[in-house]
Amino acid sequence: MKPTLLILAAGLGNRYGGVKQMDKIGPSGESIIDYSIFDAIRAGFGKVVFVINKKIEKDFKEVFEPKLNGEIKTEYVLQEIDSLPLGFKVPKDRVKPWGTAHAILAARDVINEPFAVINADDFYGKGSYQTIADYFKTNENDFCMVGFQLNKTISESGTVSRGVCSTNKDHFLTDVVEYTQIQQSSNGIEFIDENDDVKPLDPERIVSMNFWGFTPVIFEYIHKGFKAFLKENIDNPKSEYYIPTIVSDLVNAKQARVKVLECKDQWFGVTYKEDRPNVVKSINQLVEDGDYPTNVWEK
Repeated sequence: MKPTLLILAAGLGNRYGGVKQMDKIGPSGESIIDYSIFDAIRAGFGKVVFVINKKIEKDFKEVFEPKLNGEIKTEYVLQEIDSLPLGFKVPKDRVKPWGTAHAILAARDVINEPFAVINADDFYGKGSYQTIADYFKTNENDFCMVGFQLNKTISESGTVSRGVCSTNKDHFLTDVVEYTQIQQSSNGIEFIDENDDVKPLDPERIVSMNFWGFTPVIFEYIHKGFKAFLKENIDNPKSEYYIPTIVSDLVNAKQARVKVLECKDQWFGVTYKEDRPNVVKSINQLVEDGDYPTNVWEK
């Protein structure tokens, strides 16, 4: 059974200043999503599922449906703020969806096979897709995560947040700690803690970039965990239910194991508008090196 690629593309790009999921950064107008799907297809994925926002649904489909027709099976699901378990109602002051774990839950009716989860605005590199596809071929029970070295995930345009991972001797995840305000300085890679103190971080630490591999059982876990989350956080208008939260809960409760698959590829993304020129430059270099064709969907 071929795995599915689940792309989290419901964000509206407030920091970026536009809908970055459809921003043209390749030599033939490709978006980062185009390269992600291209890499997934050649790694053996059989379907792509987009989690999108109702506000961009029409434009999104107009962009991607023509180019993906005949290339890979596609599904579209909406992450809607009022999609809640029975017994819960959206507070009047809630304006944003409920986070990345809630986004995965939106796809529960269209995925029945192992699947990978990625962010729409992150370029992970072709090796990462092959790594996770190969893992799916040999393991039917455990979850997994593609990890990147911290020094390959830094933005030159501002601070970033990263989930810094710890593993056991068999490379299974034991802990994920979210560090915010990570930045490159003349002293190396540093972060600012809750007391506004600047502290160093090992540049070779493995971090999560939201590239996860799950089996469909994760939907049941998320649904149960989401109800518990809502009981405590529903009145907080900024609260979000994140993938690392449910993963950490499952690992700590010994209900799931998560294999950390280290990837040597260089990550890059467009967290900030200022990141875009470097992303365009990097894409063009990969095309020149022969890693990608000039037009990935040329018929």
